[in-house]
Amino acid sequence: MGGIIDVIDLTVAYDRQPAVHHVSGSFARGSLTAVVGPNGAGKSTLIKTIVGLMNPSTGRVERHGLGRRAIAYLPQQAEIDRSFPINVADTVALGLWNEIGLWGSIKPKGWKRIADALAHVGLEGFGHHPIAALSAGQFQRVLFARLLLQDSAVILLDEPFAAIDERTTADLLAIIHHWHEEGRTVIAVLHDMEQVRQHFPQTLLMARELIGWGATSQVLTDEALRRARAIAQGWTNNHNHATGHAA
Repeated sequence: MGGIIDVIDLTVAYDRQPAVHHVSGSFARGSLTAVVGPNGAGKSTLIKTIVGLMNPSTGRVERHGLGRRAIAYLPQQAEIDRSFPINVADTVALGLWNEIGLWGSIKPKGWKRIADALAHVGLEGFGHHPIAALSAGQFQRVLFARLLLQDSAVILLDEPFAAIDERTTADLLAIIHHWHEEGRTVIAVLHDMEQVRQHFPQTLLMARELIGWGATSQVLTDEALRRARAIAQGWTNNHNHATGHAA
């Protein structure tokens, strides 16, 4: 297909129920793409499969030689345990793991990069704060600082703006635009369609199966969104019928 990442007839299933169903397409190098669709559309499953955290049932993901360091992944906040006793600076320092290894020590230059990353996301002086004491918006800034240190060519974000304030969202969108300007490939699962229209030139719309993939203005039509909702409801109804659950 010729992209930096190609998805080829991809199906991913849980308990034989497809969460992603025969999806094909290509993420162009340097593209900025929103992945959207109704709840249960398979968006997070698609992202996790691209990263390599889940295995396809059929089909495949072609990463074209991209190594582990080349792909950075930000999961949903709900999947991250913030009760672990670690401070902000040490959390951001995990972004250097690919460079220094699991047991490598961080040199003064590394700590300077950590401080610079925190300043870049608006958290200068927060290094010694425990992550458990942060607001959702502050913690998301910490995770973006970690992504800055990873310095990856491909960045995948799963609902990066969920439950955070407007100011933080605006600041993090500015970082995403900067990554795009640098020629990195950014893929983000999002729910706010107006946000997608304003900030993401490319959109992948899915409802387990692919509804549309291309320029946002052409993909996010009222008709396509209605079709996605109808298909998602059909999947839900079929599952409820198969399992005997009421709709």
